[in-house]
Amino acid sequence: MISIYLKPLKILLSKNRKFPKVLNVFEILLGIALQYGILILVLPVFILLSNARKQTWLSLNQILTDPTALSAYRLTFLSAFSAALINAFFGLILAWILVRYEFPGKKLLDAAIDLPFALPTSVGGLTLMTVYNDKGWMGPICSWLGIQVVFSQIGVLIAMIFVSLPFVVRTVQPVLQNIEEQIEEAAWCLGASSWTTFWHILFPLLIPSLLTGTVLSFSRAIGEYGSIILISSNIPMKDLVISVLIFQKLEQYDYAGATLIAIIVLLVSFVFLFTINYIQLWRQAFAK
Repeated sequence: MISIYLKPLKILLSKNRKFPKVLNVFEILLGIALQYGILILVLPVFILLSNARKQTWLSLNQILTDPTALSAYRLTFLSAFSAALINAFFGLILAWILVRYEFPGKKLLDAAIDLPFALPTSVGGLTLMTVYNDKGWMGPICSWLGIQVVFSQIGVLIAMIFVSLPFVVRTVQPVLQNIEEQIEEAAWCLGASSWTTFWHILFPLLIPSLLTGTVLSFSRAIGEYGSIILISSNIPMKDLVISVLIFQKLEQYDYAGATLIAIIVLLVSFVFLFTINYIQLWRQAFAK
């Protein structure tokens, strides 16, 4: 483990002709950056995978076939995927409005987009409970519609949407700001309508950033804990999600079960992220 951590530094200090004995500023900063990345990102994942190797196939099979874990996986991934799709649609609209229109309260709305970044997740969950409980602002309307938000799967979905929306808006917004107006004007001069211009000219330019924001939104929703534990009942087979299940396993001193559950989530997230990145690289190569 220590050898893996020190390997980038050994490479920089090696006697290879490509690396001088006296390091310049760039090489020193590169070594520090590599060590920092390994310490913060690679090392924890490596340790988690190492601990998982100590478990038997029987333990892994028990986790994979456990009804509580399967229900939590299903709810977590379906809710996160639904939240990512909803955020992709409304996040694109919000980014478009913030870039293309001027209206009273625009700066306030722009600042409010970043609130989930600044607020502790427990505060976000308490806020959602205050709004959607029976005595809250939206409670009577939800009761009249026959919808229960608090202590239900809908509450889990709303919490995931709340914490992950800024990722879509903040990745699409800069791209929209950098699109030159001459592109749209040329399309209009050629007789294209506003919808045709958006769908065939502007939207293809936004696809990479929209995909990136959607993936980030999905990843953030999977890992949400603080707001979900407050707005849901955390009952197995009802509205229990993976992050809360891992915490419950740790409370029960079932470290092996918590590790295996976390490994499965980690692998699924990696596969999803790598797939999206591969698609984006393929699109860029195809465009060239």
